[in-house]
Amino acid sequence: MQLEDLFERYTGIRPESSQLLAGSGSNRRYFRLSGGGLSLIGAEGTSSEENGTFIYLASHFRKKGISVPEVYAVSDDGMEYLQEDLGDLSLFDAVSHGRESGRYSDEERSLLLNAISFLPDIQFRGAEGLDFSRCTPEPEFNRRLVMADLNYFKYCFLKTTGLEFNEASLEKDFESLASSLLSEGFSSFMYRDFQARNVMLKDGVPYFIDFQGGRKGPGYYDVASFVWQARAGYPDDFRQELVDAYVDALTRYVKVDRRLFDDKLMLFVLFRTLQVLGAYGYRGNFERKEHFLKSIPFAVANLRTVVDHVPADCQYLAALLKDLVQLPRFSLTQPSGRHPWPCAESLEVLVTSFSFKKGIPDDPSGNGGGYVFDCRALPNPGKIEFYRSYTGMDKEVVDFFSDKPQVPDFLSSAYRLADAHLERFLERGFTHMMISFGCTGGQHRSVYCAEKMALHLKEKYGVKVRLLHREQDVCKEL
Repeated sequence: MQLEDLFERYTGIRPESSQLLAGSGSNRRYFRLSGGGLSLIGAEGTSSEENGTFIYLASHFRKKGISVPEVYAVSDDGMEYLQEDLGDLSLFDAVSHGRESGRYSDEERSLLLNAISFLPDIQFRGAEGLDFSRCTPEPEFNRRLVMADLNYFKYCFLKTTGLEFNEASLEKDFESLASSLLSEGFSSFMYRDFQARNVMLKDGVPYFIDFQGGRKGPGYYDVASFVWQARAGYPDDFRQELVDAYVDALTRYVKVDRRLFDDKLMLFVLFRTLQVLGAYGYRGNFERKEHFLKSIPFAVANLRTVVDHVPADCQYLAALLKDLVQLPRFSLTQPSGRHPWPCAESLEVLVTSFSFKKGIPDDPSGNGGGYVFDCRALPNPGKIEFYRSYTGMDKEVVDFFSDKPQVPDFLSSAYRLADAHLERFLERGFTHMMISFGCTGGQHRSVYCAEKMALHLKEKYGVKVRLLHREQDVCKEL
């Protein structure tokens, strides 16, 4: 069933508009459907089982007085559902100024402190009467899951760094770390992805979303997820305030030995950071999602703060992580000219946009190495009067493409080809590579894609990039 049909079945009104909302790491898609003065969020999942978990948990949490979106209607096959529209303001967006400036205002701090003070309610009140067997894919945090996450880190991130390590020694320390993580019993709900992006603010009240990956588990994990969120950059003193606010709220449910709590929390910060690096490595290096590649240095910065908290019986892991955090490619403030490829300074990449009507650009180097990408199958803003005076460099066109899922899919494929080609050129010491994007007029689609490719290659490899928009008579160096 289509979401529009589900909306009509529930409201009796055909939706007048359906807007795809910006996504994140998940393959789940969300739409805002509006009609007859009503606005609902429609969700399209890829798993009816996962959808069923979300719907069950949402209903259970609402009965417990926890602020989560209400689910109104579910398709017969369980693949789509309609839920309450909580608006567009996430906690992550509400504190963006502090995150970008590095200085959180009193108002931003208050919002964050308020949000984390609700976490024990979700974990303990939410666990009352909860049928954990409904949680998927696993009902409980266990050794198998811990080892899966640690190996996720090893295969999807650690092996991509080029660091040499002994598999058997690392596996032994992973087993020891898993035992430490599981040394306490637990009966609470572990949200698993409790972070500012998953808190919506409606009329000033925090609402919690994306909890379908939760299960029975230790609360430390959620505190680590929220307070050590990779790109948040909370100052150390404010991190302490956030932990204090959580503990104050936690004492309504359990007695807390603060010294033991803090020691155990840092162990989970270490584990969560390794899990995050595995996820970023997979999403960034294998799925070619640029946001995750850019987030890796922030997660490594978190890792630097906890390498001294590796358990005493995991000394091989401790030494390996200390080597990892010293790699210059993961520095947030790299010295000029430093990057992971020693030949990067000698390679120049020319990225161009052009109109197919005026021919494919010549390669001035005579090398002929690279790619020409045809953007003409992408949505064309040039067909809409409003966009005709703009180019792919303008915010209006950038916003247009950000709402079109075909565009990041196209660019991800282009990145994958370009990266493999460029890395081979770097290995062989070549000095020139050319990548061109063409569309009908050389104004919107090709310009936008060329801009994105140029930035991607510059940020990932540190090579010299010359960007030429031929039909716009614009040339610049990155």
